[in-house]
Amino acid sequence: MSNTTTVRIGVLGAARIAPNALIAPARDNAEAEVVAVAARDRDRASAYAQKHGIGRVHGSYEELLADPDIDAVYNPLPNALHARWTLAALDAGKHVLCEKPFTSNAAEAKTVAEAAEKSGLVVMEAFHYRYHPLAQRVADILASGEIGTLRHVQAALCFPLPKFSDIRYNRDLGGGAMMDAGCYALHMVRLLGGGEPDVVSAHAKLHKPDVDRAMKADLVFPQGHTGALTASLWSRDLLKITASAVGDKGRVNVFNFVMPQGYHRLTVRTADGKRVEQLSKRPSYSYQLDAFCGAVLRGEPILTPPSDSIRTMTVIDEIYRKAGLTPR
Repeated sequence: MSNTTTVRIGVLGAARIAPNALIAPARDNAEAEVVAVAARDRDRASAYAQKHGIGRVHGSYEELLADPDIDAVYNPLPNALHARWTLAALDAGKHVLCEKPFTSNAAEAKTVAEAAEKSGLVVMEAFHYRYHPLAQRVADILASGEIGTLRHVQAALCFPLPKFSDIRYNRDLGGGAMMDAGCYALHMVRLLGGGEPDVVSAHAKLHKPDVDRAMKADLVFPQGHTGALTASLWSRDLLKITASAVGDKGRVNVFNFVMPQGYHRLTVRTADGKRVEQLSKRPSYSYQLDAFCGAVLRGEPILTPPSDSIRTMTVIDEIYRKAGLTPR
């Protein structure tokens, strides 16, 4: 909990995701201010800062972390660097909003979680969709018992990424479809399923050895219902962003659970008929920043703490093993 009224945030890296994920939402949030950016190339950081109206530039990540006028850092670095720089930020006394996936694997997630617990600082994984009212509405419908006892849940996130030089295809940087698109699908399946699933089987399509361009997995939950996920960066499933839960009294279908601000559709079917709901068009990233600031400034609870990240990464590791690949 902070004794200030504003969270001053520094960005690690001149990342493409930061303008939508943080910089734009911060402009409309009285409790957040993006005050600095750091990059390995200072000229690149300077150009980025000028373009996005960021006041200070640091020539290294270490320099940014040493800045006493920064309360928190946003970590959108490549997956393989998430643990290292989140730990460094904690050592520097900074709160952290870390992009998903939280770390490269479950062992790293446990290490970061332990450091976060000891520090007393806020560490939050940036599953922004989870903070949008759509995700909570789906969870509430399932908890209400409206569709009865769960039988099966599933989620898919597939989109085309034909630029094979992208870091998301780089094994050394924690790449792979399961790490990128798949972590969203798995997180949603865990939300729908209401527990921690075991991996029954997994099948990957490879871009190159040990780098998946697509992944499918079958799951089972302790309560007995089954689950499934599909993730793809390049496959015949060019574009698919869906989730569903089937119970013995009905079903829930969700279109575009990841970016509901663009367009989304929540459909509930029971013996009473069909109902379509649409919720807020406010960006999921804005809700996420609200939650982060609330946690830092007032100690409010978050939905994606490191303990949740460990559970996600544990299943991702097992999916890779069941697919005959090695965890990142």
